[in-house]
Amino acid sequence: MTWQEFYNQYINLEPGIVAIALRLLCAMLIGSLIGVEREYTHRPAGLRTHILVALGACVASIMGQMLFAQYGPSSDPARLSAQVITGVGFLGAGTIMKEGVNVRGLTTAASVWTVACLGIAAGFGHYALALLGMLLTLLTLTLLESFQRRLIHQHSMEERFRILAEDLEQALTHINAAKGPQITLFDMDVRPEGDCYVISFRVWFVGRKTEKRRTAFFARLAAAPGIRQVTTDADKTKV
Repeated sequence: MTWQEFYNQYINLEPGIVAIALRLLCAMLIGSLIGVEREYTHRPAGLRTHILVALGACVASIMGQMLFAQYGPSSDPARLSAQVITGVGFLGAGTIMKEGVNVRGLTTAASVWTVACLGIAAGFGHYALALLGMLLTLLTLTLLESFQRRLIHQHSMEERFRILAEDLEQALTHINAAKGPQITLFDMDVRPEGDCYVISFRVWFVGRKTEKRRTAFFARLAAAPGIRQVTTDADKTKV
């Protein structure tokens, strides 16, 4: 059996114009639906970004097949697709932002990378894999979000504290002493106000019994000498 016979019988990777159109439309559909969900939730990478990533990945896959059909075993049909997966990782990194102890954009970065993989699947003509992957991705981004929010709400809490202190150094000492392995302080700001100092900061409570941990943290600061007033954004409690 010659190489051409083997190729025609078992591989036949070079798609026709109809197959190319179907694969590109499938990739565009995948990018559109996932992109609409990201756009609806006001994420950095939205509709057009996901469509372009899916189409680009699909084109790279089709081009790899065409090169393989043209040059034979000396050309690897998966080489271009592998480079796409690597390159999209850098593109997704641009959607990740750090805000205090929170890191935002990881899900969007993952969705961009997933769309690229689904576009590759569509480019190789694996429609079932591409469409099923799209459905599972949409389920992950929509239905699992509410479950995740409930889970995080039960085991974490973020709150801004405002302290009116007579002695700045003493107040900062008490604030640092009140921290623990499951209590993180960030975004601290200090400014003078009359004969006192206003210290504002955000606190991230994690782990179980976050409400109890928050109450103990508040009470410890309120009872500390040198601190005249403690206020939180949650309930505007004053001491």
